[in-house]
Amino acid sequence: MPDKKPTSFSQLSQLPNVAADTVGALTRWRRYLETERRVSDHTLDAYGRDVGSFILFLTNYKGSTIQLKLLAGLQVRDFRAFLASRRNDGLSPQSTGRTLSSIRNFYRYLARAEGIENDAIDAVQSPKKPHRVPRPLTEEAARSVVEILPDFADEDWIAARDVAVISLLYGCGLRIGEALALNKADQPKGDSMRVIGKRKKERVVPVLAAVRRTIDDYAVKCPYQLAPDGPLFVGKRGGRLNPRIIQGAMQKVRVALALPETATPHALRHSFATHLLSRGGDLRTIQELLGHSDLKATQIYTEVDSAQLKRVYDQAFKRG
Repeated sequence: MPDKKPTSFSQLSQLPNVAADTVGALTRWRRYLETERRVSDHTLDAYGRDVGSFILFLTNYKGSTIQLKLLAGLQVRDFRAFLASRRNDGLSPQSTGRTLSSIRNFYRYLARAEGIENDAIDAVQSPKKPHRVPRPLTEEAARSVVEILPDFADEDWIAARDVAVISLLYGCGLRIGEALALNKADQPKGDSMRVIGKRKKERVVPVLAAVRRTIDDYAVKCPYQLAPDGPLFVGKRGGRLNPRIIQGAMQKVRVALALPETATPHALRHSFATHLLSRGGDLRTIQELLGHSDLKATQIYTEVDSAQLKRVYDQAFKRG
């Protein structure tokens, strides 16, 4: 029996009962995602896993070789059966919805590049996601994180490194992947810096003097020779810093400060946006700073701001 969860495009090509024309289309789709869409490695792996789970389901569900002709002839009930199997496996509506989005992406490619069309996939509704509002830290908590972070590092340069990374997340609104993807040549020299975000989209973000000082401090203390085309933030062995290291440091701080589990490195990006909005920041400007392609993704912070105001009001006017 094939592996239950293929994790890469290469594994998809090795599955039994998958026809050569399907394998070829998958290979060309991957090339399209890499070269034309220029998606990240993380996104590419996610597409491979999602469509892989769908192809593997079909080999058992249909009991026949998965040819492009079969993919073109699938009906709404077939896609719904797959989604039901994902729910039975315990996947959340969000994960199931992401999987369906990956399959739709594959079918759009098939229609455009391979001449294989299937209207049924467009008739399948995505699972409803629970409406979640980001949970930022308070300004006091964010400052406390930066202050206490060095206490958990066993070397001075590592403490400086962790503070610099966290300062970029909170002070500039970077994603952790964006911060750790910076090279030495990207180190800010003035009051702005260039950042490469999702889908290789470039943006320029302002850098506060306090944030720049933390990066300069780390660069001076780092025991490794940082090459211009090499990583800015490195681990103990000199390679590019793994995000799990920062996540682990944040977890220790979270426990020490008795912060909620939502206090993750990404929550610092939420904090950046929320605190900027609460101080009168313009939504369009915040959208550009965060690198959001859609204003709707930024508008959710208005809900955060309203929720915080309500909590303050409730605490101030509690009834006895």
